[in-house]
Amino acid sequence: MPSGGRHPRRALLNRNQKCLGVSAAGDVASDALQDRRVEAERWARYSHFLPPNREYLYPNVSFQTAETGAASTILHPSDNATAGHPDAVDHAQAGPETAAAGIAVTLDSTFIRSCEDGESHLEVRVGNVETKSGGPQVFGAVARSDTDIKMLIRRNLDAVGRTEGSELTAFTDGCPGLRRILEDAGAAELPLLDWFHTGMVLLHPEQTASGQSADVPARVAAKAVIVAEVERLHWRIWNGKAKNARISIDRIRAVMHHFQGEPGSRKSIAPSRKLWTALQALDGYLTGQSDWLVNYAERHRAGLRVGTAITEGTANFLVNRRMNKSQQMRWSRRGADLLLQVRCAIYNGTFGSAHGQKFQPANDSSPPMAIAA
Repeated sequence: MPSGGRHPRRALLNRNQKCLGVSAAGDVASDALQDRRVEAERWARYSHFLPPNREYLYPNVSFQTAETGAASTILHPSDNATAGHPDAVDHAQAGPETAAAGIAVTLDSTFIRSCEDGESHLEVRVGNVETKSGGPQVFGAVARSDTDIKMLIRRNLDAVGRTEGSELTAFTDGCPGLRRILEDAGAAELPLLDWFHTGMVLLHPEQTASGQSADVPARVAAKAVIVAEVERLHWRIWNGKAKNARISIDRIRAVMHHFQGEPGSRKSIAPSRKLWTALQALDGYLTGQSDWLVNYAERHRAGLRVGTAITEGTANFLVNRRMNKSQQMRWSRRGADLLLQVRCAIYNGTFGSAHGQKFQPANDSSPPMAIAA
């Protein structure tokens, strides 16, 4: 420790506080407060999706907002040892000024590594609720945890202004379990099959069609038919004509005999076999999901949502970046669920609202300035 008995970390925090021009409530030199600042700084850095700000780094420091002029007290993580539990995190929000005429809710799932006995991975369900006029609200819960995902969906629907007259459109990837959750949460209409996952199923046939061999004239002509029909297959599904997909598949089947006997390589099977396997998988997918396919082109032209691409991004920054990708950590069911509730509350701006401080939502494009009291 340097001469004079001053801890370098504490000295740095004191200098930062003076530079920011903040006024502390109480004895800022006390060891307890300094320890809380150090812990808050460390906790903020490891959240990975809300950059540390002066309000967050300096708990128990009085700030004043430019809009209200009201002083507030920062919630410290240790003030609530069970933050993230549905009974512990305060999700209360001020209702929107106007009712939402149309609301889109999307639900998807991802997986994280588990440290539970007998389980290698835990399923995490995440989703968005959004309107045309407001930023999205995010929610998430680990499957078979204490958090009720249906309750979270209802709460976020109310937060964005759902009324009896609101038109609710729900999207899933086609999983029956996710579809049932949305129906139980209040989606009166059947959840639609999102275009993102349908497009991913179509991607494999498109890639394998262009890789067919064309070493003889007959195969050149057959490849041209295959490529054209795969593109037409994409157009039919996009324009709500999935029932005619069988026509394109039958036309491709009619020319596949030209590739009979096509050799594969030592590391992979023949391209024609890859194509036919992909087409069979697509046919089975469309048959099983036909009741939830819609005219995506019509919705897109009307400016309506067609899929869960935004939820894929939500799963990435909310779960994968912090809890999965490039990190070899393993999670307990309860621990992962608690952390997920905290991250959702921070993004939605509801973390700490019961303790005198409401965090600025991460989904707000024009946050107010904060000035020193």
